[in-house]
Amino acid sequence: MEGEIVKKPKILCLHGFRTSGSFLKKQISKWDPSLFTQFHMEFPDGKYPAGGKSDIEGIFPPPYFEWFQFEKDFTVYFNLEECISYLCEYITANGPFDGFLGFSQGATLSALLIGSKFRDPSICDVAYKDPIKAKSVHFIGDKDWLKLPSEDLASAFDKPLIIRHPQGHTVPRLDEVSTSQLKKWVTEVVGQSKVGVSVGEHIEACSTNQDKGVNGVEANKGSETVEVAQA
Repeated sequence: MEGEIVKKPKILCLHGFRTSGSFLKKQISKWDPSLFTQFHMEFPDGKYPAGGKSDIEGIFPPPYFEWFQFEKDFTVYFNLEECISYLCEYITANGPFDGFLGFSQGATLSALLIGSKFRDPSICDVAYKDPIKAKSVHFIGDKDWLKLPSEDLASAFDKPLIIRHPQGHTVPRLDEVSTSQLKKWVTEVVGQSKVGVSVGEHIEACSTNQDKGVNGVEANKGSETVEVAQA
């Protein structure tokens, strides 16, 4: 309709462990700015203040935050269900959102939240076995100490776009080829989001997943940058 205001797809951006929403915003500022012009992006801070030293101390000013806590072997998690509940409330209050962008711990949460929409609540207690049917792009570093979990996370999605880079556990600088791939992906996602379903409309499924208990196997998969859209 002539004169109608077209709203940009809304993306919830979740930062990594013991950093902040402001730091994630800085991390992705190294990418081509045109990638973000078609989106409205929000960068909330984690639920909990950092419980220890941050890797970005001296690089980026505090405060720092974490979404949940875990044992060193990644087999035991603390406050994960509380974090999921917190994000569900955030989505209800500020959504609907059309997708997620996350790094490291934020990527874990992106996968958990997006996956909950497509799951029968009765199987939320077990590892997700069917591919998550959402558009996704994953950045995997050759030198990332969490490369294998990153591969596992990507395999949980249906037809994911995987962009590889020679760096470690970081938001990478993108070369021309990677930037071109990402621009094409963004164009496809923006076109489909006009008929897609927003995350905020599925907060009930998200809450059900939290009530049932978040699966530790799935939580252990989040390790790289993952951008999920048309939720």
